[in-house]
Amino acid sequence: MNRQELIDAVAASTGESKARTGVAIDAILEAVTSALTRGETVQLIGFGSFATGARSERAGRNPSTGETITIPAAKTVKFTAGKSFKDAVNAA
Repeated sequence: MNRQELIDAVAASTGESKARTGVAIDAILEAVTSALTRGETVQLIGFGSFATGARSERAGRNPSTGETITIPAAKTVKFTAGKSFKDAVNAA
């Protein structure tokens, strides 16, 4: 499912226009992104939680040349599925 298919599905479910639904989905994604950027955790009961993590600097290898390179440290985004969400996926 891509962004437009998500908008269509939510609009059909709620009866709202696709334009208003698109604006609402964009606002939700922006709020989640902003919270994670600030280092906060976003928890949606029944669905799951989004959090940030840290990946330390490590050694890697350039696949085309075989040269050893240093991969810099980076922040990562983690999603942990909630129990209701896992149960719904496993029941299908």
